[in-house]
Amino acid sequence: MIRQQLEESARVKLMVAEQLIPHIVKAAAMITESYRQGGKLLLIGNGGSAADAQHIAGEFVGRFKLERKALPAIALTTNTTILTALSNDYGGDLLFVRNVEALANHKEDVLLAISTSGISPNIVQAVTVAKKNGIKVIGLTGKDGGTLKNLVDLAIVVPSHDTQRIQEAHIAIGHVICDVVERSMFGAS
Repeated sequence: MIRQQLEESARVKLMVAEQLIPHIVKAAAMITESYRQGGKLLLIGNGGSAADAQHIAGEFVGRFKLERKALPAIALTTNTTILTALSNDYGGDLLFVRNVEALANHKEDVLLAISTSGISPNIVQAVTVAKKNGIKVIGLTGKDGGTLKNLVDLAIVVPSHDTQRIQEAHIAIGHVICDVVERSMFGAS
């Protein structure tokens, strides 16, 4: 069973490599251009995807592989006071909307919306608001891409219907994007 799960995880990542490299390159280019124009990266997700949002933001603010200046990335999943107040006052479906309204305020900003299903109401509503405000959106999803696939500027849909396999691929994709952006911005070959 253990071997089977590890092999399935590897198979999904191989499918990502076969099918999604052009999408990953475009995502890295969008984020790089945002940074070069003075924008920032905002990230949202629920559950494990919230953890991925925080992880990826940490790689940009800290460093991935290169010693370099910090890059602005904010996981909108981390401030429990704001999250609980918004959830209490507006409900869970609007959890990220107010954060996006408050912080996605530069036309060069990029929102990375992570949802394994692509149908999480609070993600879909935040993306809708971001798009209305002229913010570029990358959707990192799985299954059939859900509603999110058709709302975003760039959809990266992991070819799997298994949530854990999708999440494993998401963090791998996130790491690759960090590496490409870092190399693009700071000159490593």
